Amino acid sequence: MSFRRKLVASVLALSVAAFAIGGAQAQSITQALTRAYDYAPDLQAALLSAKVAAENIALAESGKRPTIGATLGGSYNWQLQNGAIGDGTSLTTGLSYNQTIYDNFQTDAQIESARAGAEAAEYQIRNTEQNVLLSVVQAYMSVLRDRQLVALRQENVNFFQAQLQSARDRLDVGEGTRIDVAQAEARLAQGDATYRASLSSVEISQATFQRYVGVAPQNLDSSHNYSRLIPSNLQAAIAEAEVGHPAILMSKAAIRAAQAGSDAAQAAFGPKASVTGSLGTRWTGPSGGPQDGISGSVGFQITVPIYAGGAIGAGVRKANIEQIKSEVTAMSSYDQIREAVISAWAGIQSADAQISAANAAVAAGREVLDGVIQERDLGTRTTLDVLNAQAELTTAREGLINASTNKVIATFSLLAATGHLTATDLGLAVEVKSAVRYTQAVEDVWQELRTVAE
Repeated sequence: MSFRRKLVASVLALSVAAFAIGGAQAQSITQALTRAYDYAPDLQAALLSAKVAAENIALAESGKRPTIGATLGGSYNWQLQNGAIGDGTSLTTGLSYNQTIYDNFQTDAQIESARAGAEAAEYQIRNTEQNVLLSVVQAYMSVLRDRQLVALRQENVNFFQAQLQSARDRLDVGEGTRIDVAQAEARLAQGDATYRASLSSVEISQATFQRYVGVAPQNLDSSHNYSRLIPSNLQAAIAEAEVGHPAILMSKAAIRAAQAGSDAAQAAFGPKASVTGSLGTRWTGPSGGPQDGISGSVGFQITVPIYAGGAIGAGVRKANIEQIKSEVTAMSSYDQIREAVISAWAGIQSADAQISAANAAVAAGREVLDGVIQERDLGTRTTLDVLNAQAELTTAREGLINASTNKVIATFSLLAATGHLTATDLGLAVEVKSAVRYTQAVEDVWQELRTVAE
């Protein structure tokens, strides 16, 4: 068996042993995605933002509901007149009622705008979810790739060390030259530098992984069964993205919100009608004297805006511009999603071609290296030929590692571009983050009254 094959067999044996020792702590892509979903601060922030948006519905709906208040007041008065001191107390209680009964449907438009805004915030959760999960996959594959490169470059260093020792031995017996030794030393130094650089890269990628997942990476495995979610062709992928991508759905909701906002601004030109009522009683006298009586009132008011210093017109123009802007933003979202789908699809096709080419290059490179070593031993090749053959094989193997990594990332990028990189579509064992129930709760008309009663 050649030195090369012995070295490869040794590395494989060590890899198998390491996997057997750490197998109990292996982290699959699914496990990393599941943990990251529960851990991600960005996703939690998006959920809180959606709850804030839901509160805007309650604030808007309050414009159609009455405001009822109770008052209680008291005072103590004294005076000095003609040498005599007089004093008295008073106590007042009352109830007030105020309700807008017509506002040219301005409140209805504001409610619709708030609901559309809450819907957009819900889609923002899904969009953030996709971005987080895609970042986790990228970090996961970066760690896996960098660890494989570290192992490959360590193997490369070991090979150059063996070639350097072989060159020195051949020089000692008069079969080699000092040039062979110097060339082997140079390649060893270069390989060692590359190996140390890869160690730094793996430290960085592991730190990125821990930032997203919350734990350090263990033994990683890139295998997954999510390719089943990939559409059968590019046009189907684009169609799915246009229908279900959260960024596009969010843009549609933003258009509805802007349209309702424009309606609300235009409604400000119309009349408004409101009714008011009050009921109260008053006690006066020293030490809780006689009751003075009960009083009440009922009234109504109609107002029609004539001039507001330009504020109403500016509000309408602003709302119209916001509506146009939301439509332009939606067009941009469509273009960006379409581009992302095409780019990811092309990435998968390119990675497949690169993997095929790299596999062929690696197989050929192994044969070439073994043959060059044998020819060097017979004196028909030089040490430099062996070093060059090793460098070419290493480059091919690095290309295979990078192409395999790119294939996985492109696959998940396509899932994200079509809107399927979500906890629900992936079947992650998590409680899906959503503000829908919270939104339903805040629209409860009597919730505030029950809270006060409790």
